[in-house]
Order: sequence, then C-alpha cells, then structure tokens
Amino acid sequence: MQEMLQSFTVGLRQTTTLEFVAVAFGLISVYFILREKILGYPAGLVNVGSYVYLCFHAGLFANMGINMFYFMMSVYGWYNWARKRGGQTTLHVTRLSLRGRLFALLATAVMFVPLWWLLGCFPESSSPAFDALTTAIFIVAMWLQATKRLESWLFWIAGDILAIPLYAFNGLAFTGFQYLAFLGLAITGYFAWKKSIPPA
Repeated sequence: MQEMLQSFTVGLRQTTTLEFVAVAFGLISVYFILREKILGYPAGLVNVGSYVYLCFHAGLFANMGINMFYFMMSVYGWYNWARKRGGQTTLHVTRLSLRGRLFALLATAVMFVPLWWLLGCFPESSSPAFDALTTAIFIVAMWLQATKRLESWLFWIAGDILAIPLYAFNGLAFTGFQYLAFLGLAITGYFAWKKSIPPA
C-alpha cells in the first residue's frame, strides 16, 4: 500500500503541462454536457486529442484507442446535437427501453473480452483487464451521450470509479483526480438530465 501511495505521489509531481491542459478541458467538457450545452463537444475534442498522446506514453493502449474513438464520437455528437429535426435543433434527453439497456450491457461485455485478450498479448500494456473494461464501458457511454440517453451517465459513473485507480497508479496521477471530479459531475449530470425528461 505504501509503495502504491509513493508511486501515486511521484506521478503527481511528474504531471506535465499537457496533462493539466487535458484535464482542464475534460472538466469543462463534462460541465457543459451535463448542462446540455453543445460547447461540451469542442472542449472535449481538445481533451481527447491530448489523451491519445498521453495514454500512448503511459502504455494504456486501449484507453489511447478509446480516445481516438471519443474524438470521432465527439464530432458525431456535436453534429447530432446541432442538426435540425422538424425545424428544431433541440435533441431531448430520453431513456433507454429495457431492450436498449440489455443491449448496452451486452455490447460492453462483448467488447471487453476481445480487448482484454488483445491487450494481454502486449507486454507493454500496464493494466490489461482494467484498461479493457474501462474502454468497453466508456465506448458505450459515449454512444449513449451522443444520442442523449439518460443511462449514459450510469456508464460514465461505473467507468469513472474504475478509471480513478487505473490512471492514478500508471503514471497519470493528476488524471486520476480528473476522474474523481468526473465521477462527481457524472452523478450531478444524471440527476440534471433526469429532471429534464418530461413526466410520462
């Protein structure tokens, strides 16, 4: 435990300027998204672009890949939130059906297994199981966010809980703090989006 704490402290002291920038834009992005503001997407593009580079150097290859996916999904989410539907640009928050929830869970499991196996093939991969699991969860969360589904926040919450130690003990300590803040924002976002859904 003491060794892990020491590793975390060293990692915090070695935080780069790029990591500070990435964290700042990540927090700005989530804040705007929970308020249903489209500005969350351009801020998110700066965040995920930075993390492609940071995760590569930390040996978190699945999370590097997911940030490349985030970049594409941020572009799609920006477009989807902004495009007109019947003369209006507002995309309303909706819930998944039971079938949709089961599909989201199944998609997470289906992505996790091959990712875990693939990452296990690379000795440079520092935490293959956690890296694969957070990646699978966040891919589903990002898709649900782009389509403005309330359940996206539940996936973000689960992934954030796992990501805090994953980053903190793999040389990106300040990013671990970012995910702690993300966790708080995700909980807030869930209740904010839930409140915006009209009563049935």
